Order: sequence, then structure tokens, then C-alpha cells
Amino acid sequence: MKRTIAMCGAFALLLALSVTASAQKGANFAGTWELDKSKSQLPGRQAEMIQSVTWTVTQDANQLSRDQKMERNPNAQAPAGGPPGGGGRGGGGGMMGGGGPLTVKLDGSESKTENERGKSATKATWQGSVLEIKTVGTFNTPNGEMTTTTTEHWELADGGKTLKVHRVSESPRGPQESTWVFTKK
Repeated sequence: MKRTIAMCGAFALLLALSVTASAQKGANFAGTWELDKSKSQLPGRQAEMIQSVTWTVTQDANQLSRDQKMERNPNAQAPAGGPPGGGGRGGGGGMMGGGGPLTVKLDGSESKTENERGKSATKATWQGSVLEIKTVGTFNTPNGEMTTTTTEHWELADGGKTLKVHRVSESPRGPQESTWVFTKK
């Protein structure tokens, strides 16, 4: 009898762990996404600078990758102090939507990148079905080394037809907050 109770307890624990593990995998963001500027909240002149943004996201059990295609508005002038999009590559920073491509591991471990401009470390963690992607980058600029921290929260809405990305960036230029709303193509 004790053995049966112990086996039932072990089975219940195993079942609970498997449910927890599957819940931690969160949402699947794979697909092609187009920025809906009318629903997004972009700071300052950022909305003027962007004509269109398309993200192509691939995702499997181990990692998520994002490729970004952006068209700048040819009629908009870059703000004083340099072109928009300065700052982070890989995971974050940049005024214009996170810079270049992004690849993160979905097991909670860091992804590190390094190039001639600097280096960054990106870590993705699940908070239920929301994916938090945090990037800390150190970059060489004409004014010396600059560190940026960008935290994004990715969340699906409307039955998976909408991707909402809330982004908070901290840099020597000050904090910047935005919400990017994408629709699936």
C-alpha cells in the first residue's frame, strides 16, 4: 500500500513538472511581422523616421532569431547628434527598432556577440507566455565607450495575429520607452 501511494505521488510530481516545463516554453513567435505604426507608441521623431519595419522571426525549442528589414522615410531628417539607430546591435538598443539581427537562446543562458563596434550579452527568459529579452551592450563611439541596456517584452495577442513588443532602453542619452505593434503577414 505504501509503495502504491509513493508511486502515485511520484507520478503526480512528474506530471506537475512536465506541465511546468511546457508552460515555460511560452509562445511561438515564428512568422513574418509588419509594424503597424498607427497602433505603436514610438518616442520622439522615431515614427517620422520609419517608413516600414518587417521582422522575420524563426523559433524552435532552443532559440529564437529575428531578422529586421527597415525602410527609412526619405523625407525625414535625422535628429541632431547623429543618425537614428545608433547604439545596440543584436538585441536591442538602437532608436530604430533594435538594430541588426537578433538570436537568443531560449534556455535562459546568455548569447554573446562581438564586432568592431563593441560587444553585447543577451538573455531571454520566459514569464509565462511573455518572453523577456534583455541586452547589455558596450560600444565604442567617437566620445568613448558607451553602455546600453535594453529590455523587451514580447507578447502575442489577438489569437497570435498581433505581436506586441514593449521596449525600455537605458543609455547615456537617457531612458527611452516604446511599444511596437506588429501584425502577422
